[in-house]
Amino acid sequence: MTIRARYENGVFKPTEPVSLPEMAEVQVVLPVQTSDDSRLDAIYRIMGETYASGETDVAERHNEHQP
Repeated sequence: MTIRARYENGVFKPTEPVSLPEMAEVQVVLPVQTSDDSRLDAIYRIMGETYASGETDVAERHNEHQP
């Protein structure tokens, strides 16, 4: 079961109703943040750059790469 929650004042509060009995003990597993986020940031930065290719209408050459 996956329960989305918000952490407020030292307590995890579910963001939607949960069907568990009162005082039920649960184990909370938090996903580990990896350094992959910084690599994704670099990729998105590169993808956001523009380059001057000299082509004024790239749609004109669209069919050149079609099988």
